[in-house]
Amino acid sequence: MSKEDKETKREEKARQKAELKALREKLMGQQQEIRAKGLPIIVLVEGWATAGKGSLINELISELDPRFYNVTTHRIDPEAESRYPFLYPYARAIPENGKIMIYDAGWMEDCVRKLMRREITKDEYKNRVRAVNEFERQLRDGGYLILKLFLDIDQDEQRKRIRAFRENFETEWRVSADDLWQHREYKLFRETYEAFMDKTGKLIPWHVLDGGKKTASACEALCLLTDMIDKALEKGRYVGKPFEEDFPLRKMPKLAAVDLSPALTDEEYREQLKKLQKRLGELHNVIYRKKIPVILCYEGWDAAGKGGNIRRIARPLDPRGFDVKPIASPEPHELARQYLWRFWTRLPRTGHICIFDRTWYGRVMVERLEGFCSEDDWKRAYNEINEFERQLTDWGAVVLKFWIHIDQDTQLARFNDRQNTPEKQWKLTEEDWRNREKWPQYEEAIDEMLQKTSTENAPWFIIESNDKKYARIKTLNIVIDALEKAIEARLA
Repeated sequence: MSKEDKETKREEKARQKAELKALREKLMGQQQEIRAKGLPIIVLVEGWATAGKGSLINELISELDPRFYNVTTHRIDPEAESRYPFLYPYARAIPENGKIMIYDAGWMEDCVRKLMRREITKDEYKNRVRAVNEFERQLRDGGYLILKLFLDIDQDEQRKRIRAFRENFETEWRVSADDLWQHREYKLFRETYEAFMDKTGKLIPWHVLDGGKKTASACEALCLLTDMIDKALEKGRYVGKPFEEDFPLRKMPKLAAVDLSPALTDEEYREQLKKLQKRLGELHNVIYRKKIPVILCYEGWDAAGKGGNIRRIARPLDPRGFDVKPIASPEPHELARQYLWRFWTRLPRTGHICIFDRTWYGRVMVERLEGFCSEDDWKRAYNEINEFERQLTDWGAVVLKFWIHIDQDTQLARFNDRQNTPEKQWKLTEEDWRNREKWPQYEEAIDEMLQKTSTENAPWFIIESNDKKYARIKTLNIVIDALEKAIEARLA
């Protein structure tokens, strides 16, 4: 290399270092604006083994306030891979408003490696790709900024780096058996990575960086990130528009047309309750062995009998294998994230039953009618909820949704009973009376919810509860029937 060439190279290196320093400082300044504007940011760093993902992440965070960013890797939680839905570890890690989350590899690496190992079928892989696109779009529509980076190196460069790591006692641990396998199957991995990026890059694009040029790739990543933040700070937080996907829906009756007269005698109730609870206890053992997750969702009018209904479902279950999740108004740390986050984090493990007392449907009822979200937010939620529930059933979960239904006269009688019974007074609140005054508005919203979200994979059941005994027996029968079908499907 001539003297002039060496000088040119030194100047270029100095220029890149100066640019890198300026970009770091710019991001550091933006961090305070991000906090003030409440912008949540996700940076996904994918790429080849030994391509320098760790080094790139270090460059991104080098000047940031560590109180307001996190770095996560999906490989630190093996149970999440085997006992929870595919997207669970990534959904659980999304940042609060005003914070940055950097994923050190994520859903791309997860999908590609599992496909390559044949741990999932091609159909399962296709479902996961669809789920990734849904997940990213839901986050974007909820105001998240997402930057997706892929660090690229060629096979010869990877071979040199692997050899250098393995020859040093201090760094040989950094090369895993999976990394060596990836290197041997480099061509097939490249094809699969490229296909994944093609299928998941239309809405939120992938940016491929040259992992062979450390400083240049760091500059490019920081430039992409700071430009994305600049645009968001200028335009404000993005809110997605509603749209509807063609989900297979079950036709549901309007609430006003439901016959609420069905009832049971005490003798009929006791006889059926004993038999059905015994059968449910037996099935609980089977779904635990078969690792079938079960999600039971309860919604209904105030004083409709949800609590008593849930108790009759829970009574025969092994307490180590189920949880009841009462859902109240979101806490500040929940409000600071996409609304489905607090439900992702409460999902059961495989083989367990989770009973939700109130659910994600608050988005299209309470939040809609009380003005806690925008019209675009709740209209968009029908499709988002259908996608979420499809991801759960793709995972293998049994998802059943119960609307516990009573008429206004029955509700008033139960309110008065609560008000006049000291040990029940805690159940009645001023909010219950306010909600009662809005019965027509709630009924309209509920009818729309039932029509738009009773899918074939996650159906709604209207439970007539003027007679609580009848409601409990009907619910037990529905749950038992669904579990028997799920077990039979596993055996087929």
